[in-house]
Amino acid sequence: MRQLSPRRLWTTSLFLILSLLLVSCSFCEDNTNLSPSGFSNIDNKGSDTIVNLALAWAEAYQSYRPEVRISVTGGGSGVGIASLINGTVDIANASRQIKIEEREKAEANGITPVEFIVARDAIAIIVHPENPVNQLTIHQLSAIYSGQINNWSEVGGEDRPIVRLSRETNSGTHVYFLENVLRKGEVDNKTLFSMDTLLLHSSEGISAEIRQNPNAIGYDGLGYVTEDLKTIAVGWETTGPFILPSAKSVNDQLYPIARDLYMYTAGEPTGEILEYIQWILSPDAQDIVTELGFVPVRQ
Repeated sequence: MRQLSPRRLWTTSLFLILSLLLVSCSFCEDNTNLSPSGFSNIDNKGSDTIVNLALAWAEAYQSYRPEVRISVTGGGSGVGIASLINGTVDIANASRQIKIEEREKAEANGITPVEFIVARDAIAIIVHPENPVNQLTIHQLSAIYSGQINNWSEVGGEDRPIVRLSRETNSGTHVYFLENVLRKGEVDNKTLFSMDTLLLHSSEGISAEIRQNPNAIGYDGLGYVTEDLKTIAVGWETTGPFILPSAKSVNDQLYPIARDLYMYTAGEPTGEILEYIQWILSPDAQDIVTELGFVPVRQ
């Protein structure tokens, strides 16, 4: 038998070792993300209103199903729904319903969005604690945010200019506030935000600005309202009733600015995604909704 030279023997051995390593790594790579059901990673993106709740759900679910990894990011309802349309996310979070044109784009891309109501929320009107105004009507809020009312003295406050704060246009909260407060739920109403309204990236950004600005007014999901902010009671008529946002006033359908919170999947969910949605609607997961200041969908 022909003897291999030491150099040739070394080269052949190195080749065999590298081949074994590549096969081993390939096997690991193919199986790292696999659970017994064949799916262990769920991408969840969208509404900044829901993001803290979605993170809490994901953390709790990991202790229940440690083999399932859930990636949660915000960016706004529009971002989440756009990702669903593009097929780059498993679950889109939204603080508003999907628009007709968004559904049409998804269907044109071979995706049928399926809607799940996962929690409810009140949009709280918040001001600085030193602001003496305690209540506002929907009409007054519309007038403030459209620029018709510009001084707090016009609504029973001090002679101070009103600083308007809003979420960005890709936010589902922004869209809901535009349609149901500025436009008062009127389909043909074309009222727009005043041009000097400050558009902020996050709910936390609105809260932070109000804490340092006695002239500011903003709106946030109830789950983001802290004790160092003042919440305004809201009514439809000047004669009242004026209602503060709470889980009870939302469930009793008394608070005027309340909404459902949604998750959308690309088609009817199956496998791990279906199990996760079912768990979110379970009593254990809905208890987390209450803990974070939102309103559970179960009775």
